[in-house]
Amino acid sequence: MNTAAAPAASVEMPPPPARRWTRDRVLGLVLMAVWGALALGLASFLFNAWRPDLFERYAPRYLSGLGITLTLVGVSILIGAVLSVPIALMRMSKNRFAAAFAYGYVYFFRGTPLLAQTFLIYYGLGSFRPQLDAIGLWTFFREAWYCAVLAFSLNTAAYQAEILRGAIQSVPKGQWEGAASLGLHRFQTFWKIILPQALIVALRPYGNEIILMIKGSAIVAIITVYDLMGETRRAYSRTFDFQTYLWAAIIYLAIVETLRNAVDWVERRITRHLKR
Repeated sequence: MNTAAAPAASVEMPPPPARRWTRDRVLGLVLMAVWGALALGLASFLFNAWRPDLFERYAPRYLSGLGITLTLVGVSILIGAVLSVPIALMRMSKNRFAAAFAYGYVYFFRGTPLLAQTFLIYYGLGSFRPQLDAIGLWTFFREAWYCAVLAFSLNTAAYQAEILRGAIQSVPKGQWEGAASLGLHRFQTFWKIILPQALIVALRPYGNEIILMIKGSAIVAIITVYDLMGETRRAYSRTFDFQTYLWAAIIYLAIVETLRNAVDWVERRITRHLKR
């Protein structure tokens, strides 16, 4: 006996639950209010304690220190990028000696503070003046600027090597196999197929590394390099006005924010084809 199918009963969706004022939400609003009050208080203090004469006197020196900071970081990043490629390849090599050397290099420079590495190069190697003078290297190691560039380059090379290694290993192996089937040499495959894809993955970590280098560059003021922090220390030693450090903090914050937005823009540009 044929029976008519019963109409499906309409199911009413329950109304969305009322938004409750949870403890975390209240705490978040309280913290935002506190930070807002601190920001307003700082802005009010700077407005009342602003000294145009002090700013006019030391602004050119701050600009000079900023140029030294950007030059130091830029040169170190470029040298580190060149050094990171062979180190990353050695880390992935099947040669035990090459892999062990690269591992030891990365382990040391990532596992010790940048300040200690800078001191080891500037003060440590400086104690071997007769030996360095005999081979013609004392001219290099007696300059704090060159020692800072060397320390920063070796340090960032270790970090960039690990960034590059991880990015290369994230590329599917099918890319290598497809290139081999087309008769491409391994170097051509790496340079034209693997590396461009790896750099997309590594862009964000590279941006973070540059930001960390800029903030870490302040330590060179300890070895008499008058970068942005060095000029800040000199201004404070002559004025004993702590707003000189606030100027430096604002400049560092502006640099970091500019770099962050630049990396975001580049990432959006080079990944447009992935979002279509």
